Amino acid sequence: MGKIRRNERIGAMVKILCSHPNKIFTLNNFCEMFQTAKSTISDDVVIIREIFNKFELGDIETVVGAAGGVRFLPKLFEKDFEFIQDICDKLSVPDRILPGGFLYTSDILFMPDVIQKFGEMLATQFQHTNPDFVITVETKGIPIALMTARALNRPVVLARRENKVTEGSTVSINYVSASSKRIQTMSLVKRAVQKGQKGLIVDDFMKGGGTARGLMELLHEFEAEIAGVGVIISTADPEEKLVKDYKSLMVLKQVDEVQRKAIVEPSSWIRK
Repeated sequence: MGKIRRNERIGAMVKILCSHPNKIFTLNNFCEMFQTAKSTISDDVVIIREIFNKFELGDIETVVGAAGGVRFLPKLFEKDFEFIQDICDKLSVPDRILPGGFLYTSDILFMPDVIQKFGEMLATQFQHTNPDFVITVETKGIPIALMTARALNRPVVLARRENKVTEGSTVSINYVSASSKRIQTMSLVKRAVQKGQKGLIVDDFMKGGGTARGLMELLHEFEAEIAGVGVIISTADPEEKLVKDYKSLMVLKQVDEVQRKAIVEPSSWIRK
């Protein structure tokens, strides 16, 4: 390989950093890759940071210490509010109202670019808690869990409604659904979580908070800590949830089957 020009190095570094959010790359990694001096790589990092700040692409953070280096961190900007507002407008269309007062959301929740942005936005709110893993319950919570975990550079742990013999021994709990008031069961593989680890709970939807509360109780069985709870959509009613502290990206204010009216708004913390 011949001499690598600065624009080539910067292009490659941007691709590598953005493809691995929250992963620390030492300057030596890039020195060896591009066969250049550490001072040159440091100058490249300064240029990349300025570009990301100017075009609101996220943060390029320098981590000091023996295990230090540089990493890309997702960050919220004004355009992210506009993104969420656009999603709210799409979800508020009357054609999405389903029998029983539900909204059709699957087309949005399974769009890769949309769910990736959701995951990055939730990650910005919890990366300071430094979770060891992201946990959700099957099945609609899986996409948002994957994208949040990707943005945090952490693994996903999946709680199931039914045990799978291919996963070994499990711990199961019963919990009460806040919306239906029915007793339900969820289980988690014993080897999935270690004592003292910290888990971030994420899900696609929260009404009364029963599922999130069940996941919290399940993690307590493993003597694990709770890093936080994040969801894509929460309902305005009931106002009191079984989970006190949580972050939602959007709030479902109203669904009226008779009037064919739905109102979805960005959460207040995003508007700020």
